[in-house]
Amino acid sequence: MGGDGSGMEREGMTPLEDSAVGLLFPGQGTQEVGMGHSFREADTGVREMFQKADEVLGYELSRICLEGPVEELMRADRAQPAIFVVSVAALNALRRRIPQLKPACAAGLSSGEWAALHAAGAVGFEDALRILQARGRFMQEACETSSGGMTSIIGLPAGGVVQICRETGVQAANFNAPLQTVISGPLDKLTAAEEAARQA
Repeated sequence: MGGDGSGMEREGMTPLEDSAVGLLFPGQGTQEVGMGHSFREADTGVREMFQKADEVLGYELSRICLEGPVEELMRADRAQPAIFVVSVAALNALRRRIPQLKPACAAGLSSGEWAALHAAGAVGFEDALRILQARGRFMQEACETSSGGMTSIIGLPAGGVVQICRETGVQAANFNAPLQTVISGPLDKLTAAEEAARQA
């Protein structure tokens, strides 16, 4: 597709402004060191947005996104604001590239719902950042005081995963996709469930 969106005029396709377009934003678990780099390099507005995020949060989120360390970016209280900022950067880049884009809806997985709310105009950038900072902090504190955890089982139908959960004493926590189920429970039982899933 051309940068002006004119590629949508080809035979069999409709212009974007006449299409039912939805936006879907990711949640925690999609973070990686270096994310947002291309947006920052291409757009001064994105650089300013990262600077604003650093000010609101009180630490250098921009540095953590771009340079890590990975252990810090994996923390819930860092990952959730980071994914939000990069999601908004991607949305802004899309809007600049395709100015006629008028999404019919927006949705997000887990913490991604805040990027969806922002995209819909329901919550401001700074307010969403503060909410995600608190949300991530509460989740991180819970993780640090618990002997449990979560893991994803990929490649097995949900019914098979639920049966493994029953046999190993863990719980199905999220049904993300037909072949991706998140399970949770004590770490030793999660290890047993992972091994059972590998054998299935």
